[in-house]
Amino acid sequence: MNTSAHASSHATNGPGIRPHPAARYPLTLLGLFVLVWILLGIAPWYRADWLLENVLVFVAVPALVLQYRVLRYSNAAYTCLFAFFVLHQVGAHYTYAAVPYDTWADALFGRSLSDLFDLSRNHYDRLVHFLYGLLVAPAAIELLDRRAPQSRSWRWWLPWFFMVSHATIFEALEAAAAVVFGGDLGQAYLGTQGDVWDAHKDSALAALGAAIAIIAYRQLEASATLPWLGRRDVDTRGTSPGRP
Repeated sequence: MNTSAHASSHATNGPGIRPHPAARYPLTLLGLFVLVWILLGIAPWYRADWLLENVLVFVAVPALVLQYRVLRYSNAAYTCLFAFFVLHQVGAHYTYAAVPYDTWADALFGRSLSDLFDLSRNHYDRLVHFLYGLLVAPAAIELLDRRAPQSRSWRWWLPWFFMVSHATIFEALEAAAAVVFGGDLGQAYLGTQGDVWDAHKDSALAALGAAIAIIAYRQLEASATLPWLGRRDVDTRGTSPGRP
């Protein structure tokens, strides 16, 4: 018996081993997000709205963790998801309509963004809807490439349809929640700020963000940049391993 091989096997498979290098990056992002979630969960401006906003997190983050063993996204996709969830937590902490970015800008640059761009409302919700499309689309692309491989133009269109439908469904759920809860909580969660076209603008921004992300992703894929980003489960033609 080769004792050195046995010892090596025991060292790599025994208890207390370190995570595989490929798993460390997503695990690090998860740990950082939990820290951000805890910090921004301390004394939010409107606790009931914070809980309602975090329904998304309570569903999505555990789903990503459970999905990891069957579908590992690229490091770039995990980074984008991390950024989106952090921005969402900022909105949940302050409520989307009251994120004090003007105060921050004034402290840093001596002038508020609303004064600089002549803004009449708080646009943090619009920013995050745009970034929803931009930052969630890479994971959607990789999910669809793995689970529903497409060819030619469908590799561009299907992820976009997926993202647009999700954004539209989310707007419908927001409206339903506002009706169910009503009052100040419903208004805080919906965050229309008096704009009757708010849902349409939010959906359009998400669609625009998704389109930009899909174009950028496919261009990186075509230029063979994708392997540098840590993606291992889908080849550059958009088919899953082992498929012709």
